[in-house]
Amino acid sequence: MTREELVKHAKLFQQEEITGYNVYKNLAKLTKDKNNKGVLSKIAGEELKHYNIFKQITGVDIKPKHLLVWFYTMCGRFLGLTFALRLMERAEAKIQKVYERVIPHMPELRAVKESEEEHEDKLIELIQEERLDYAGSMVLGLNDALVELTGALAGFSLAMQNTRLVAVAGLITGIAASLSMAASQYLSVKTENDNRHAGKSAVYTGLAYIITVAVLILPFIFSESYMLALGLTLIFAILIIASFNFYIAVAKNLNFKHRFFEMVVISIGVSALTFGIGFLVRNYLGISID
Repeated sequence: MTREELVKHAKLFQQEEITGYNVYKNLAKLTKDKNNKGVLSKIAGEELKHYNIFKQITGVDIKPKHLLVWFYTMCGRFLGLTFALRLMERAEAKIQKVYERVIPHMPELRAVKESEEEHEDKLIELIQEERLDYAGSMVLGLNDALVELTGALAGFSLAMQNTRLVAVAGLITGIAASLSMAASQYLSVKTENDNRHAGKSAVYTGLAYIITVAVLILPFIFSESYMLALGLTLIFAILIIASFNFYIAVAKNLNFKHRFFEMVVISIGVSALTFGIGFLVRNYLGISID
């Protein structure tokens, strides 16, 4: 590898490090938790140290990727520190592959690579974030809302065949179920002698449920066709499943595909079953709403 090629690679690595430094520095400013602030500041210091190592090779200063700095900062602000950091890790995996090719020609890179592997992942594990502590409660609320409400809306759709009635019935069912789920979660956590987290667990479960309900009934409010509304609801359900599972998979280093397809199959399966029940109610039991 020629000297020019080495310098070109060093500039690439240098820009990645200064971009990371700015992201971690911004995230450290955002958090009020002293532990998190210390962790992020330490990672930022590591990134700046690596930047200076590459600067000795290139002999120039490199500007960060400002758009990426903004993007990851916004992710940290609205989606949580852990999500933003894990998302960055995934993007940096591509750079790690380039490291492997260049290490034989740039000995300095080996120390940088080892430092990245040894310190950053461990430091990220130290990040304390409430929303992830209650991820189980959010998953419970979201899963139940998706399975129960998509099923209920499918059954209501064929039985009633009136989008306004389906929307009202779905909203009443959803609100009642969200309160029931929140109360059940509160009692469940309290039974485990965890009084400190019972209230928040209930709130996260109920909020995840009611937000999902609101999204799923929107098509029935704005559409006159119950079949179109039901189709859109199922699409929204799949999008919710994809978005939430991507968030959890990134933040907790879990497998996205398995969780996503499992939830889709369950939700669509229950919807198909209750759609059939609605058909039986309307056509064979002599019960219909016109």
